[in-house]
Amino acid sequence: MTANLPETQIVRTPFRADHVGSFLRPAALKEARAKFHEGTISRDELTKIEDGEIRRLVEAQKENGLQGVTDGEFRRSWWHLDFLAGLDGIEFYKTPNGTRKFSGAEVRPAGVKVTGKIGYSGDHPFIAHFKKLKEIAGDETVVKFTIPSPNLVFGRAALATDVYEKKEDVYRDVVPAYHALIRDLYDAGCRYLQIDDTAWTSFFTETERNRIREEGSDPDRLILQFADAINGTIADRPEDLLVTMHICRGNYRSTFFTSGGYEDAGKIIFGGLDVDGLFLEFDDDRSGGFEPLRHVNRPDLTVVLGLVTSKRPELEDEEAIKARIREASEYLPLGQLALSPQCGFASTEEGNNLTEEEQWAKIRHVVKIAKDVWGGNN
Repeated sequence: MTANLPETQIVRTPFRADHVGSFLRPAALKEARAKFHEGTISRDELTKIEDGEIRRLVEAQKENGLQGVTDGEFRRSWWHLDFLAGLDGIEFYKTPNGTRKFSGAEVRPAGVKVTGKIGYSGDHPFIAHFKKLKEIAGDETVVKFTIPSPNLVFGRAALATDVYEKKEDVYRDVVPAYHALIRDLYDAGCRYLQIDDTAWTSFFTETERNRIREEGSDPDRLILQFADAINGTIADRPEDLLVTMHICRGNYRSTFFTSGGYEDAGKIIFGGLDVDGLFLEFDDDRSGGFEPLRHVNRPDLTVVLGLVTSKRPELEDEEAIKARIREASEYLPLGQLALSPQCGFASTEEGNNLTEEEQWAKIRHVVKIAKDVWGGNN
């Protein structure tokens, strides 16, 4: 993918140096959001501050070498719940400890539940969020927009309605709702869409697969439904819409909720999804090795290696990262690989345990290594 593309040129690959999308919230933004929830500033006042911080973020992304920009998810409290609660039939509710238990961190008590027929009525707030980001970034800048996967409705939403007999039934309405929303994002100018999905971890270990069984589902059938949901939401998309997917094992205040490699789900993830790129965690032993990349069966699929962690401030050894890229290229050609941080820097508004300058040092690290490995302007 290259920046400054004519409107008619087809864009189908991530950048060699890319990123997952979320960034640490500046102090001014955190303060404004707190004041809004206290009722001391209005929604319009908060939006004006968000606009200003996103404008600064877009410039910072460019200054630190990124070819594509996001809004940092600055208008969200959660990477996933805010979006899901914007769909018809899904609402926020208070939970005992979030939707998953994280290692070493207590999650805010919030979740979403299905309270009626799921749908998309055309007025989802994220459409306006994208339009504003596009306006701020300008036509000459590649803009990436991130949304949670449709599988998060199954994997993270409680079922509190008699509309659906069993949880898998939500897919009959979730898929067309997502399909229509993605079409509206495209019509608004979106040409780079990233679908974020932590639910695939359900198939990474036998412990997680047993959890699925205990909840009444067959993991061997469910994984096919997961793939069908992704493929259904992006079916018949325009040729110039790049769609990637990020698979994560949890990212909350520098902690995680599970481990496990890609092998058990590899044939589906690498051989059964119609996405153009996969952003995958490979920053430590929790993610397993590169052997599952052998399941990639298309020359037009790019795997973005998340070798630089967003969870810790220390910079990885450059030569060690390059050696791991060479190792990955034993299973997939170098031309089908790219580099990014393993996850975002702030999947929730709390953010990970590093400073903004340490965050940008990580981004510059990715950009430099990618230039050394692949050359060009990434």
